[in-house]
Amino acid sequence: MGEGQSTLRFKSSIVVLTTLFFMWGFITSLNDVLTPFLKGVFELTHFQANLVQFAFFGAYFIGSLIYFISSITIGDPISKIGYKNGIIGGLVLSAIGCFLFYPSAVYSSFGFFLGALACISFGLTILQIAANPYVALLGKPETASSRLNLAQGFNSFGHTIAPVIGGFLIFKFFLTDENPGANSVKVPYLIFGGAFLLLALFIAFAHLPAFTGSEKIESKPEALKHRNLFWGIFAVFFYVGAEVSIGSNMVAYLKLPDVAGFTDADASKYLAFYWGGAMIGRFMGSISLSEIKGLKKYFSMAGVAVVLFIIIFLITKIDFFLVWYFLIFLVVNYFAFMLGKSLPARTLTIFALFVMALLILGIFTSGKIAMWSMIGIGLFNSIMWSNIFTLAIAGLKKFTSQGSSLLVMMIVGGAILPLMQGLLADAAGVHYSLFIPLLAYLYLLFYGISGYKPVMKGSEVSF
Repeated sequence: MGEGQSTLRFKSSIVVLTTLFFMWGFITSLNDVLTPFLKGVFELTHFQANLVQFAFFGAYFIGSLIYFISSITIGDPISKIGYKNGIIGGLVLSAIGCFLFYPSAVYSSFGFFLGALACISFGLTILQIAANPYVALLGKPETASSRLNLAQGFNSFGHTIAPVIGGFLIFKFFLTDENPGANSVKVPYLIFGGAFLLLALFIAFAHLPAFTGSEKIESKPEALKHRNLFWGIFAVFFYVGAEVSIGSNMVAYLKLPDVAGFTDADASKYLAFYWGGAMIGRFMGSISLSEIKGLKKYFSMAGVAVVLFIIIFLITKIDFFLVWYFLIFLVVNYFAFMLGKSLPARTLTIFALFVMALLILGIFTSGKIAMWSMIGIGLFNSIMWSNIFTLAIAGLKKFTSQGSSLLVMMIVGGAILPLMQGLLADAAGVHYSLFIPLLAYLYLLFYGISGYKPVMKGSEVSF
């Protein structure tokens, strides 16, 4: 196959794979709707309701741990069957989890719902292990972060619109006097399960490049010998934990009298700018870290940022004179990308510094400065997952899937750090609870400066 044909095939494959990222962003974000819904249906305490997220993120850890143990005992499964088959398997497993919502509603069992969520998460674990490195492999290594940022942008788009669509379907459209309680989730999750199966069928017949291990597969934890992966594991833990912690506590923060004094409903609208900011930053990051050159790159970044801001603005329906402050952070984010000079580690370092500065403002200030500093963090969180992931798997070769399973395992940070921040919030207040994510970003600063560098004699790592 010629280089032109290969490039075209890679581009078409990336288009297909971005659908995967959209789907798991969508289904993950639905947990924000599902948690209050199940709390009301089963009359749960706050602790019991939070088992929804704990079951979901905990299953990521268990699934990844099982995968890693398999890779060091019988050999890396995805390296044997190929990324495409791994993706199909993950989609089917997530579809089964969605279909299990039907009997969960029939028997009105909260435990059954948690089991169904865990099944969805197991499927997403396989998808993450296979799809993230697969996207990184579809093209030049130098632009791997660009491709992952593009895919993650669609993931954020799914994350942004899911509460709107899911909330309408579950709380309004299917919740009727004839269809009360848990029954209103039956049809929506049957639809989502069907979407997963259709996507699996589509990918099964799609012409995607086959990447399987051509070298001998060794049943050893060799991936951990790579310094960039070893420190990258903790980087994923702290990044996911910090992002989820901030997002989970944002409404409580915006309700504080000395910050904004919002109601739950108003605070939720502003939360869209936090998650929407991550979406904007990821699409900008995809362009920034791509091979587009000169003024075209910077005009494209600015254009994408403006269009996506307008979309979020129209979705939230907040008065422009109340949200124009967000544009200030958007401009700062734009120039931060320019300072990053399209280098993943450098960009990660700069963004970690900005987030730390914004968190300090969130801790020690009040009013609009504090409010928009916290909301603006989403913009700087944007490229972190993609950049950490590509830096961590660089040079792993036949141990890429094994390393990927370890990285996905550390998504468990999303279950642990929010609990830690919650404990500190109860003891010292919401403002001071932000010291938990602040320490997490301090670690990310270390990873961007030094932790990402592999131990390679005779080679230089650009920064």
